[in-house]
Amino acid sequence: MTSIVAFVPDLMDRSKVAAVGGDRVGFVTAASELASSVDPSVALVVVDLGRPGVLDAVRQIRVAGSDVRVVGFGSHVERDLLDAAGAAGCDEVLARSAFFGRLADVLG
Repeated sequence: MTSIVAFVPDLMDRSKVAAVGGDRVGFVTAASELASSVDPSVALVVVDLGRPGVLDAVRQIRVAGSDVRVVGFGSHVERDLLDAAGAAGCDEVLARSAFFGRLADVLG
């Protein structure tokens, strides 16, 4: 059973998420797949905010009424993007370094 859906296209980042999350993580290859991948078995969605379409996907998850926890990470210098992610519906928005520094806690 997949309890975490992740859109993390960067292979290095993906390998870190996979190493910590193990078989609980299911990766999607496009932001457009996120909303359709959220079902009752999913407790967490993780997104790389620096990728096109991610904010729209987060909005779609929220419009669908899902109460899944959404965590986004991105560059600390892109403050406007991080703020927009919170407004789009991310429950937690972290700088990339903070996300990977707390990865075990974030993935639970």
